[in-house]
Amino acid sequence: MIVPEHPHCETVESLAQKMETSKQGLSHSAVEKNLSIYGFNEITEKKHNLFTLFLAQFKSPLVYVLVVAAILSFFLGNIHEGLLIFLIILINSLIGFWQEVKALSSIKALQKLTESKSQVKREDEIFAISSSELVPGDVVILSEGDIVPADIRLFDTNGLVIDESILTGESVPVQKDANLTLPQETLPYELDNMALSGTTVTKGRAEGFVIFTAHNTYLASIAGKAEEESPETPLTKALEVFIKKHMVILLTMIGFTAIIALWQGRALIEVIYLVIAELVSAVPEGLPIVVTLVLTIGAISLSVRKVYIRHLPSVETLGSTTVIASDKTGTITQGKLEVKDVFYLHETFSQTVSALANESIEGEGDPVDTALALWVGKDYDTIREKYPRVNLYPFDTKHRLMASSNMIKKEHKIFVKGAFESLKQFATNEDDFEVLEKEHDKLASNGLRVIALGIGEHTTDDIAKWEIEIVGLIGFLDPPKEGVLEAVQTAQKAGIKVMMITGDNALTAAAVAKSVNIYKEGDLVVTGKELNDMDDDALVKIVPKVTVWARVLPEHKYRIVKILQKEGEIVAVTGDGANDVPALKAADLGIGMGSGTDAAKSTAKMVLADNNLSVIVDAIKQGRTIASNIRKAIYFLVSTSLDEVILITAAILMALPLPLYPVQILWINLVSDSALDKTFPFMKEEGDMMNRAPTKLHEQFLDKIQLLRVLYAALIISAGTLFIYIWMLDHYGEESAISTLFTAFVIATWINGLQSLKEHEPFLKNIKKSLQINPYIFYGIGIGFVLQLFAIYVLSDLFHTLPLNEESLTMIGLLALWIFSMIEIRKWGEYLWRKRMDSRG
Repeated sequence: MIVPEHPHCETVESLAQKMETSKQGLSHSAVEKNLSIYGFNEITEKKHNLFTLFLAQFKSPLVYVLVVAAILSFFLGNIHEGLLIFLIILINSLIGFWQEVKALSSIKALQKLTESKSQVKREDEIFAISSSELVPGDVVILSEGDIVPADIRLFDTNGLVIDESILTGESVPVQKDANLTLPQETLPYELDNMALSGTTVTKGRAEGFVIFTAHNTYLASIAGKAEEESPETPLTKALEVFIKKHMVILLTMIGFTAIIALWQGRALIEVIYLVIAELVSAVPEGLPIVVTLVLTIGAISLSVRKVYIRHLPSVETLGSTTVIASDKTGTITQGKLEVKDVFYLHETFSQTVSALANESIEGEGDPVDTALALWVGKDYDTIREKYPRVNLYPFDTKHRLMASSNMIKKEHKIFVKGAFESLKQFATNEDDFEVLEKEHDKLASNGLRVIALGIGEHTTDDIAKWEIEIVGLIGFLDPPKEGVLEAVQTAQKAGIKVMMITGDNALTAAAVAKSVNIYKEGDLVVTGKELNDMDDDALVKIVPKVTVWARVLPEHKYRIVKILQKEGEIVAVTGDGANDVPALKAADLGIGMGSGTDAAKSTAKMVLADNNLSVIVDAIKQGRTIASNIRKAIYFLVSTSLDEVILITAAILMALPLPLYPVQILWINLVSDSALDKTFPFMKEEGDMMNRAPTKLHEQFLDKIQLLRVLYAALIISAGTLFIYIWMLDHYGEESAISTLFTAFVIATWINGLQSLKEHEPFLKNIKKSLQINPYIFYGIGIGFVLQLFAIYVLSDLFHTLPLNEESLTMIGLLALWIFSMIEIRKWGEYLWRKRMDSRG
C-alpha cells in the first residue's frame, strides 16, 4: 500500500490502485493491517513533566531578588515580612504554573475537533464507527452536519459544500468537486477535491478515501505548532532588564562602600551591619506586590468591559502592543453577508429570482440566501407564497448554480442564481453580455462577492439543457462592525499599526480594510501564494508596507507573527478557529474570541466576550494606563531605595556614624513605601494615553529619562537628609540626629510619593487633577502618619527614637519644602521644554 504525498493530483482510479482499496471499501483484514501500521486516528499530545513546569516558574531575576529580600527579613527578625514575600513568590509561581497547564489543553481542544462517529463503508457494508478507528484506504460517507474525521480524497460529490473557516479563515463555505485533479502546488484552501480533517459539511453528501490520519493530517500540523512555547511577555522582559541594571548599580555601590568602611578601620561587625542596611535599602521588595496588584486591578477593570485575562502579565502587554494583527470576519466585520450593490436589467425579475431561488427561512440559512431575503424585504414571503415551488435544484458543483422551478400563474418557470461565468453558458441574451461583464468587473473590483440571477422556461430537469435570461447581478459584502473605523483611527494615532489577516480573497479583504482605514493608497496587499514565494529577507523588506494579508493559511499567519517579532514589534493577534492556534501561541498577546473554538480560547492569553476590534483598542488604552502606573511605581520605589543607599554611602565616605539602623530602614520601607505604593494600582490615567507612541521594550520602565529622574530625586532627598544629619550631629549628638533623620526620611518618602503621581506635568499645574488622580494616596499617608507616631512615642526602644523637639520639626519641615520644590522645578523645566519642542515641530 502506498499513500501518495499529493492525493489531490491523482485520479480516483490510480489512487485506489496505489492504496489497495476500492469504492466498496477495505476488507476487515486490510483494516487490521493498516491500523497496525498507521495507528489510531487521534492527535496525541506530547507528555509534559508537571514538576519541571512548576520549577520553571522560579527562573526569574525578580524571584531571586525576592528570595534575598526574604532572607534579609528573617535575618533582621522580621518573620512576618519574610513569610509574606515567600507567599508572594509561591502565589505568582502557582499562577504561572496554572497558566502553563491550561495552555496545554489547547491540544486536547484540537483533538475534540475530530472526535466523532463516522459512517464508513467496508466490504460494501456501511458501519458507524468511532473516527479514531479510521485508517488510510477507508471509504467514508459524509453528510450535512458531519465533522470531517480525516483528510479525505473525494470520489463522489453530490452538492457537497464544506465550511473550512476553522482551518483557512475563509468566511464563505467551499463547494467540492470529486471529478477535479489539481496541480501539485495547490494550497490547502484550493483543495476542491478533498475534505480536510476538522472542517464541517454544511450541505450535500459525498464519499471519499481516507488518505491521512492522526498526526499526518493538515489539522495535526497546526496542533504541532500549538506545543511551542509562548514568548515572554514584554512586562517580564522589561522587569528583567530593569532588575539587572538596578542590582548591578546598587551592588557595585554597596561593595565600594564596604571596602571604604574596612579601609577606614571600622569594626567588621559594623561593616556587616552596614552591608545589611544597604541591601535592605536597595532591594525594592514591594515591587512584585505592587506590580501584581496593578495587574490584578487592571484585569478586574478589563473584565467589566468583557475582556477576560487568562495570563496576568498580559494585562501590561496590551499597553506595549505595536501591531494588531486582526481577523476580518467577526472582528472587523459582522460575520454575515449583506447586499452592497445591485445591477439589474429587470428589477422585478431580479427580486423574484432572489426570493424563489432561495432556501432561507425566517432569517436562517445559507449566508447568501439570508442576505438576499433581507434585501428583498417584506415582499420575500409574499413572492414565495404567490408562486409555489415545483422543484428545488440544490447547488450543483459542476455548473456552480442552484435553482428552483415555480408556477407563475400557469407557466412553469426556472429561477437560477450562481456564478456569472456559469450562467453565461445557459443565457440567451447575448446582446447584454458586454454591459453585464463591465458591471460584473466593476462590482468585483470593489471587493464584492458577485452572483448572477437568471430566469427561463422549465422544459427539462437536465441542467445542461436549460435556457435562461440573465436579469441582474448582486454584489455582497460582509459589512464592518460599528465603531471599528474609529477604533482603527485611535490605534493609528497611538502609533499602533493595524493589519488584517484573512482567508478571504485579496479584493474583498482590501475593500473591507479600506472602508475602516486599515488599507490606504500605497499600502500592499499580499496573498498566501505570494508569501510562499518569498524568503524571510524579502518578507522583512515589505512587511512595513503591508496592511492586508489575504488567502493566508495558519502557517502563513504564524510566519507573519514571527517576522514582526524579529523586527522588534510587540504583536497582538486575534483568532477564533483552530487555524489560529499557532499564531495565537506565537504572539506576544494571543486574543481569543468568546464565540470561537475551545482550541483558540485555551491557547489565548486574553478572551473577548465581544468580538470587536474596538474592544481591543479600548483594552490597549487600559493596558497603557496600567503600564504607566507600573512605571510610576518603579520610579517611586527605586528613588526611595536609592536615596537611602546614597545617604549611607555618603555618611561612610565622610567617616560619620551609620545614619540609620537596619530596623529603621525596614520600617521606612514598610511604612513609608508600602503605605503609598499599594495605592498606585488605583491611579487614574494621566492625559490621553492613546496620543503617545508605544514605548520601546528596553525603555519601558527605566529609560534614560526615567533613570535621570530617579537619580535626581535620590540625590535631592539624600542631600537634604544628609544636611539634617550633619546639623543634628553637631548640635544634638548622634542619638538625636538618627532619631530626627528617621522621621525626616519618612516624610521625604511621602513628598516623593506625591510627586510621583504625575509624570508629564508639574504637581502645581492643575492642582485639582493632582489631588484627584489618586486620592487613595492620602489615606496611605494618613495611616503612615499614625504608625510613625506609634514608632516614635510607643516603640521608641525598638526603633531607637527620641521625642521630636522644635528644631527637629523645623528641619523636617524645611526638608519637605526642599524636596517638593526641587522636584517641582525639574518638572516645570521638562514641561516648558516639551511645550517649546512641540511648538517647533
